Amino acid sequence: MKIAHFSDLHYSPERLDEADRCFSSATHDAIMQGARVAVVSGDSTDHRLDAHSPALVTLARRIHRLAASMPVIMLQGTFSHEPPGTLDIFALMGATNEVFIASRIQQVAFANGRFLASAGPLFNERELAQVVTMEPEAVFTCLPTVNKGQFAASVGALAAATDLGDVLSTYLAASGQVNARLREAGIATVGISHGTVVGCETEHGVTMAGLDHEFSLSALFDAQCSAFMLGHIHKFQSWERGGSLVAYAGSIGRFHFGEQGEKGYLLWEVDTHSASAELVPTPARRMLCIDFDGPPDMERLAQFAGDAGDAFVRVRWQVDEEHRQSVDRAAIEAMFANAQGVKIEPRILPVVRSRAQGISLETSVDAKLGRWCEVANVNAKPVLERLQLLETGDANAIADAVMAQLDQSPAATPLALDVDAPAVDAIPPGDSPVVVAPTPTVGGSTGDEALDWLEGDLFAA
Repeated sequence: MKIAHFSDLHYSPERLDEADRCFSSATHDAIMQGARVAVVSGDSTDHRLDAHSPALVTLARRIHRLAASMPVIMLQGTFSHEPPGTLDIFALMGATNEVFIASRIQQVAFANGRFLASAGPLFNERELAQVVTMEPEAVFTCLPTVNKGQFAASVGALAAATDLGDVLSTYLAASGQVNARLREAGIATVGISHGTVVGCETEHGVTMAGLDHEFSLSALFDAQCSAFMLGHIHKFQSWERGGSLVAYAGSIGRFHFGEQGEKGYLLWEVDTHSASAELVPTPARRMLCIDFDGPPDMERLAQFAGDAGDAFVRVRWQVDEEHRQSVDRAAIEAMFANAQGVKIEPRILPVVRSRAQGISLETSVDAKLGRWCEVANVNAKPVLERLQLLETGDANAIADAVMAQLDQSPAATPLALDVDAPAVDAIPPGDSPVVVAPTPTVGGSTGDEALDWLEGDLFAA
């Protein structure tokens, strides 16, 4: 049985050109390949669309054309992309064949060109007996996006992050028991879901790890499906175990800069006990990302511009705030005039001035002053001695010592720092020694001129 698997179409006014070019090519190829059923595994739209939106009208036409050649299953995707109820209108697009909307957890049998859904999440005994007698071509286990808000309301916000995976694993194991009986009866089994598999890789090359994702690979294989078709992650990837295959089709087109890998749809070959899938590329647009750690290199940009052709180009650089005007944005845009689009994203680094980084981290005044001396390249010993003198000495005593030392040094040279020679009778016995600051001089003067600064107007212009 051939199944055409499309995913993450993301139709919207902003992405209409890319989405429709790629989806139109994919649907045409699937029809030419003679696919028996088409599956759209979520995120057909990018966000809420008005009924008169050209994007919604165009998507409806594509689904109508696809349904003229084969039955279609459309799965509910992420609620922010595909608000609940959005897909209901597409059930009316069916003409020759049915368009089935899978908006709840259920199993769906495909027999005689029609879909028969289970009343609950799984076929019960009575329904299962009826399905087997119908000899369906395949039975689909549909697991659309689960409303995490409702789930959190029922189990609590703290448990919702990790318990959802356990709940879905329990359901997949239960569906595996039903699917095992269907496979024994010679009926192909197919899973369809929209979510994140632990360990999968995003389109930007990031591995998804954590406890808050919907599925583990072991849980998906427990569903006993020959093929498990996934949506939500925009990069094609697959895992195989015992003939069964789990795969993401990836997005139909390239919607973000930096996306890795080919874009396309999956053409599946599914039988009772095994499955295979081939990625059929679509004419997705080329995106060229050029990043610089510092200012852009105009010579390198010119080389990129020569090879860019009709690609979409993004140029990023980072530059200090005072040099932001040195980059000629107009010249960069002119280089890529032939590109489909140019996105310029400069990162301006603000100037941060710090007189002595790390002072605020110190816990004592001594340590703060020592840190300042280290940054300012100042000898810390005499400065710290003066600080200790201020902390232990009396202000009047320190001033008297300074004046006494000035009197003892009439005209010879600027006063030297003499820690061991405190003024007589200035400090009581047992007190700390006085540290005397040198007397400033002007132009190397000596004698009384060295003291002129004490008598002048310090604030004169």
